[in-house]
Amino acid sequence: MSSSDDDAPIARGRTNGVAKSEARIPLEVDQKLDKEFPSNGHVEPGVSVRMGPIEPMDVDLPATNGTVNGKRKARNSITNGKSYKEASSDEDDKPLNKRRRTSQQVAQTKDDSESELSDVPLVARKPPKATATQIGESSDSDTPLNEKLVKQKEKIEQAAAKEAKAIRNKEKAAPKRKPKEESDSDDEPIIKKKKQPAKRVSNAVKDESDSDVPLAKKKAPAKTPAKKAKAEPATPAKKGKAKAVTKTEQDEEADQEEDEYRWWEDPTKGDGSKKWTTLEHNGVVFPPEYQPLPKHVKLIYDGIPVTLHPEAEEVATFFGSMLNSTHNVENPTFVKNFFEDFSTLLKKTGHGKDKDGNTVKITSFEKCDFKPIFEWFESERAKKKALSAAEKKALKAEKDEAEAPYMFCTWDGRKQKVGNFRVEPPSLFRGRGEHPKTGRVKKRVMPEQITINIGKEAKVPEPPAGHRWKEVKHDQEGTWLAMWQENINGAYKYVMLAANSDIKGQSDYKKFEKARELKKHIDRIRTDYKRDLKGEKMADRQRATAIYLIDQFALRAGNEKGEDEADTVGCCSLKFEHVTLKPPNKVIFDFLGKDSIRFYDEVTVDEQVFKNLKIFKKAPKTTGDDIFDRLTTSALNKHLTSYMPGLTAKVFRTYNASWTMARLLKEMKATGTIPEKVKQYNDANREVAILCNHKRTVAAGHAGSIEKMQERINGLRYQLWRTKQMIIDIDPKQKKKKGADFFERPEDLTDEWVVDHIEKEVEEKRTKIQKKFEKDNEKLKANGEKEMKPKALDELLKEADDLGKKMRKEHKTGKVEAEGKGPTVEKMEANIEKLNQRIENMKIQMEDKEGNKEVALGTSKINYIDPRLTVVFSKKFNVPIERFFSKTLREKFDWAIKSVDEDWDF
Repeated sequence: MSSSDDDAPIARGRTNGVAKSEARIPLEVDQKLDKEFPSNGHVEPGVSVRMGPIEPMDVDLPATNGTVNGKRKARNSITNGKSYKEASSDEDDKPLNKRRRTSQQVAQTKDDSESELSDVPLVARKPPKATATQIGESSDSDTPLNEKLVKQKEKIEQAAAKEAKAIRNKEKAAPKRKPKEESDSDDEPIIKKKKQPAKRVSNAVKDESDSDVPLAKKKAPAKTPAKKAKAEPATPAKKGKAKAVTKTEQDEEADQEEDEYRWWEDPTKGDGSKKWTTLEHNGVVFPPEYQPLPKHVKLIYDGIPVTLHPEAEEVATFFGSMLNSTHNVENPTFVKNFFEDFSTLLKKTGHGKDKDGNTVKITSFEKCDFKPIFEWFESERAKKKALSAAEKKALKAEKDEAEAPYMFCTWDGRKQKVGNFRVEPPSLFRGRGEHPKTGRVKKRVMPEQITINIGKEAKVPEPPAGHRWKEVKHDQEGTWLAMWQENINGAYKYVMLAANSDIKGQSDYKKFEKARELKKHIDRIRTDYKRDLKGEKMADRQRATAIYLIDQFALRAGNEKGEDEADTVGCCSLKFEHVTLKPPNKVIFDFLGKDSIRFYDEVTVDEQVFKNLKIFKKAPKTTGDDIFDRLTTSALNKHLTSYMPGLTAKVFRTYNASWTMARLLKEMKATGTIPEKVKQYNDANREVAILCNHKRTVAAGHAGSIEKMQERINGLRYQLWRTKQMIIDIDPKQKKKKGADFFERPEDLTDEWVVDHIEKEVEEKRTKIQKKFEKDNEKLKANGEKEMKPKALDELLKEADDLGKKMRKEHKTGKVEAEGKGPTVEKMEANIEKLNQRIENMKIQMEDKEGNKEVALGTSKINYIDPRLTVVFSKKFNVPIERFFSKTLREKFDWAIKSVDEDWDF
């Protein structure tokens, strides 16, 4: 995009088959659109209805990239390699409460115009037992949640503008130079930067990587960190003969705390280009060599068992072992790509041989029968699954021992855990979404392809016998230990430090600090892009529209793609067919986004944005043409750096999520039990996810999961009824005292349900007994003791049969004998209280799960909400951090947990 494009009008037309927008927008174009779509004033954007239905329309028939029936999948992990599996596990995303129904009768002391949600505090939450409204819910329960949140979004933006001005005024009023000890403030970003002139700087897209370009790490300071817990008074030394002292676990933890490098307390460190001074490690772990199939296991071609060369046989096993993955093996693209690569290898290795040694040319996929290979792999999997716990434990211990030398490195004298030290084994590439290369063969990575990065004085790890490394580097500006190029997309794979390492922690810290810094400039950015939405230059107007969409609807910026890469797009690379316009101001986005996953979103936009998109799609543009043809991602990011050094489009996602969450937490007054407080946190997290468009499709097993939870609740309700009947068994007078209604069985727990429930209870009891029996036998065998005989199991299983007889008798007679040692009415009442609490907690969990079915709480909590905000909630309301972060995430966000208190503010 040259300067001449901006200065001289360009006639609309097609050049080399590509439509180009005019350089300038004549005034009459806007005037004509104003008449076509009359405006009643400025319209704030709505909250999107992602994954909603596409209604019939008369304008811009929708088209997708061949994904008409595609579905947008939930993102399940931070990385495809599951480095921190818990980040996407049910334990992390599992909701803990539900929406509570509230009274429809709300006293109206104001006019109707003032009774809307705009007058209700954003997070005026009360415990679930109270009558407070749920997130965004007013007395009008028929109003969609998305519509109710629109005014909240306006309030949030107004508050953001107010705070940005306040911060800048505070900085202007502050003295230019302050004593070092007074220079930090919780209200300002920890990493201070000099005031930059408003000029454009070089594009910093790559410099802002969330994970691959972490901050530099320096040596730990020799002195004790500045912020430490108060030291315990020294214990006086005892006179007499000295004894050898054995350190307790607490002593060891205290020593580790003493030695801990609290890099977040010294932000001046780790921002240079040199990442390390000394680095030692032991290289990488290669996958085992291919073990040929047994002689009786063959690929069958056209009814003939054939023997393949080991290289070709290995590739055949890739496909044959996954016949149960119908999602892949029934995908035409997957099959086509696999057979193309397989055929190439067959030609190279001489195809197959029959039992007499005659060549059998394999030319048709339809004639290939991989079933014998699949059945062999299934039998091997079954054998592995059938191993005893002791055998599995021994195998794991053997594997851990072999990999132990590779699990840690020494980085500037500090022991750091390595993240992904295993080289990926060969297999078939699957990809995510509708990747065009799915099914291609991922070749075995050899040592000759791997570059090692290590300190000059360190010993270079030995490559496998008979091999050599591609290269050995001493790149002190790199945070990688080893790298190689994979054959599918030509991408480079890196061995990096683990998520809980100093370097990775500093990377996350830097990302969130960059978002904190944006809060000082957000009002100017929004004011400018709203002004430029009506700019005369097409380039300015396209840029303003793109920033608007990125800021308001969390669209990714998008990058240029090569011809052989997946047809994925972002905001700047949207095509004509990806955007459908529905007058007066609704826009439908439908395209393949990150990881080839379908992105569908229906949004209400500012009327000027709608008009702009209409202009950007004007004929002769058609399918395949760029909407933002005068804008690139690099140009967009270069413009953003004029407001703030290092600012890129993706920082908006982190800022919007974190700042919104910070606002919600400020206004929150969480009370009640731990589950009730967690529910209120989840409510705020849910609202962030909705406002920032972190949505997902409803999981396929969601309905079944809800049904199971309801069944568990009903089981507790039945146990509650049994406990009440035990009170009558102890003291029949209690029936008159408490009233007959107290002892009635709930109507929905019908006779048919009870019979079915009893059978399930008995079966569950039998399963538990059997598993315990097997586990006890494994322990006996491991200790060299005599195992229990099957007859002992039969005796134990009688307990389950007796339970069934007892419960069937209770159901028939309606009388329940009191259980337990010395049963009393008081004990039964205490049990009733416990059961009621368990039922209430499970209801909260189930209803919250239902509320989260279309909202990706994990995406917001882990990737976009500053983890320090979660820590603030945990400390402020005395909720264990374990309720929000799994063990892996607690390690990843260790810096956040230890660096803030309840008064910290984003």
